[in-house]
Amino acid sequence: MRLTEKPSSSYSGAMTPASMELKNERVAETKAGTDVVSALVLSMLAGVFISMGATFMLVVKSDATLPFAATQLLGGFSFALGLFLILAAGAELFTGNCLMVMGPLAGRFSWGRLLTSWAVVLLGNLLGSVLAADVASANGGALGEAAVAVAEGKVALEWGVAFFRAVLCNLLVCLAVWVGHSANSVTDKFFSALLPVMAFMAAGFEHCVANMFFLPYALMLQATGVASGAVDLAGALHNLSAATLGNLVGGVVLVGASYWFVYGRSRAEGGKRG
Repeated sequence: MRLTEKPSSSYSGAMTPASMELKNERVAETKAGTDVVSALVLSMLAGVFISMGATFMLVVKSDATLPFAATQLLGGFSFALGLFLILAAGAELFTGNCLMVMGPLAGRFSWGRLLTSWAVVLLGNLLGSVLAADVASANGGALGEAAVAVAEGKVALEWGVAFFRAVLCNLLVCLAVWVGHSANSVTDKFFSALLPVMAFMAAGFEHCVANMFFLPYALMLQATGVASGAVDLAGALHNLSAATLGNLVGGVVLVGASYWFVYGRSRAEGGKRG
């Protein structure tokens, strides 16, 4: 039986994976059709939301009395604020928008529109994150020290290590967004974001938009003398290039294209035959 344009469910109020794939195709088409100015504003908001989650996480990181496992878990719980706000309030996040690859694969819009959308959203995420870092850079003390320590750990990673950590990170982020698109309530959206985000933060994976906050924040703290550290611009760009490309591979290949291949390909082929 061919899947229709109306997502359906076969069990207890939750979408089937096939219906979720169709829903994500339609979400991708809507996102690709958003005008540039609106997309830029929404993506700046996403950068700010992720930065607020990152700042919340730094509060946990700044408490040196917590055991390592507790710090990682509580930090991940706090960081989930960012993705939850994006899913519930509405904003455009580059890492989650890697799922938009389903749109051109299904023939709903062109690859050129996809690349343009990604470019606009990535720029907006960067602007929002840097703006948030600038506002937060007056914070010193234990919070500033925690921020610089996090950033130092990121710039110290070898490029390949950061890349593969970013692949795994966006596998989890896109799964959170994938499930979040099927949510029927704010509570659903919260729990769809919570465990995947806690997992990637606790495991130390690399999220490019979060790093767009952590790294400029550390650079600003160092430049103003609020905190001292060894983070430099070259190290920041080194990390961001690896994290961005790794996030792209993880989201596009491991989630977006994979789910389209399983659930969307047969529908597209059936449509061509029809």
